[in-house]
Amino acid sequence: MKTSWRSASLVVSAVAVLALTTACGEESAPPASSQNVGATAAAGGYGSAGTGLGNGSGYDAGAAGQESATTQAGSAGELSVSTNEELGKVLTDSAGVTLYRFDKDTVDPPKSNCDGDCAAKWPPVPADDATAGAGIDKALLGSVTRSDGTKQLTVDGWPAYRFAKDVNAGDVKGQGVGGTWYALAPDGKKAQGGGGGEAEAADLPGLSTRKDAKLGEIVIDKNGHTVYRFMKDSPWPMKTACTGECLEKWPVIEPVDAKDTKGIDLKGSGPRGQGYVVFDRPDGLKQQTIDCVPIYTFAGDKKPGDTNGQGVGGTWFAIRPDGKPVGASEQ
Repeated sequence: MKTSWRSASLVVSAVAVLALTTACGEESAPPASSQNVGATAAAGGYGSAGTGLGNGSGYDAGAAGQESATTQAGSAGELSVSTNEELGKVLTDSAGVTLYRFDKDTVDPPKSNCDGDCAAKWPPVPADDATAGAGIDKALLGSVTRSDGTKQLTVDGWPAYRFAKDVNAGDVKGQGVGGTWYALAPDGKKAQGGGGGEAEAADLPGLSTRKDAKLGEIVIDKNGHTVYRFMKDSPWPMKTACTGECLEKWPVIEPVDAKDTKGIDLKGSGPRGQGYVVFDRPDGLKQQTIDCVPIYTFAGDKKPGDTNGQGVGGTWFAIRPDGKPVGASEQ
């Protein structure tokens, strides 16, 4: 897993300016640093996007002293199912420690993309002695050979991990980290609670909208999580004020093809009438924009439907399909 962008992000200034694209107000030809995602954007760039910790592994260095013996090297033993108040049914090891899956891994064929520092912070679960306890289909359990030759447990093809900051049985501090780490449900899907939330999220496009009881129609990502904008960012010229540690709480949203959206205003209000472009950030990440406004998710939103980022600091707000902030005046 690549983590080199983190070092770059730490030296970038608090407010970094990127050349403005034609679609976002410039009259000359667009620079190479921006692109219309519907035409040319490639997947990726979310980097450490969810709760999104900046090193791409979804973990901060301060957690090193909090690792438990279980998360460091413990065997899996008989797996069990626990019930979390917010997430519903969650898969745990024999010690009751929560197991996770990583969105950047692959299932067909199974492959772990978490090595090195990432694996130290998200310890792979050994497959050797893992067995299925009550409520778990043993046919879903398997293994994948890691790059170091060890066997890692898989659940319905997804490599399983623990999180080093989960020091007690039942902890779920890894849920949503980086926008890529999720507690495992017994069937290998993401444990997100809400009575079928995973099935609903699986059917969602990259960006779409939902009706919130308090906020009205707001934009959500592919996992059903609320999308936000930062009022200190600027669309014209396009620049970001969220860098470094800010991205630990407010991960960027990776490029989403225009065809993989529903209900999103792709035209924007710029002079060229196109605001759905990719922002090549100074820290090396590629970030989706709506109406040339950089968009994010919030680490504090643990499940679909959460809007815990709304109004934080008086600068973070959920957005409408046209990129306008909900409950705030554009500054």
